[in-house]
Amino acid sequence: MARNIQSLERAAAMLRLLAGGERRLGLSDIASSLGLAKGTAHGILRTLQHEGFVEQDDASGRYQLGAELLRLGTTYLDVHELRARALVWTDDLARSSGESVHLGVLHQQGVLIVHHVFRPDDSRQVLEIGAMQPLHSTALGKVLSAYDPVAHSEALETDRKAYTDRTVCEPDGFEYILDITRARGYAADVEETWEGIASIAAPIHDRRRMPVGAVGITGAVERLGRDGELRPELVAAVRDCARAVSRDLGAGRF
Repeated sequence: MARNIQSLERAAAMLRLLAGGERRLGLSDIASSLGLAKGTAHGILRTLQHEGFVEQDDASGRYQLGAELLRLGTTYLDVHELRARALVWTDDLARSSGESVHLGVLHQQGVLIVHHVFRPDDSRQVLEIGAMQPLHSTALGKVLSAYDPVAHSEALETDRKAYTDRTVCEPDGFEYILDITRARGYAADVEETWEGIASIAAPIHDRRRMPVGAVGITGAVERLGRDGELRPELVAAVRDCARAVSRDLGAGRF
């Protein structure tokens, strides 16, 4: 069995200590509570402070939890709320479209799948929660890049790999696709990431009318398309699902 890293265990214990009891603690209090030498405790605190997980009061010298922990906690709560609000609507989308449904958010220069509803048939499928998708070629990624300035910047800064002959990698061509995405309110991926696979996605907004994720369907090209075009009823179903989740998040009408 792999051994735990002692310094990380001590840092975690320090954060838990600061999270409970008194709002601020001095170095001596922290060291004695955790059974650490002052020098060891101070070194860990300095590292946590550098990363924004701990802050030191200039007047008293005491330590408290930092803003970075709050940001991470808020991100977790946002994703948790997004999944909770989307559960019913994504189930409905899978039933009405007959295809698998993915809910994605921006994460580490890609799209993190935070919810996945299987295609409603008896075929063997693999749960993709936790999987990462590229920003530049997938429908989910294009939607996030079109509506979220941070995702847009990260998509342009990353290496845009050509997954198939249809993948658009050049900056000008990618920007043109994002313009189209914003104009029509959804994005498409027709064999740009996987041969024989197409997807349709639309943006989800929160109560601040900020983009917080994207929802889409994925399936065989012959099922999502008809006569060389995506089936309009599927596009409408995806957009309706995104609007419904957005409304539940307090975004109002879009």
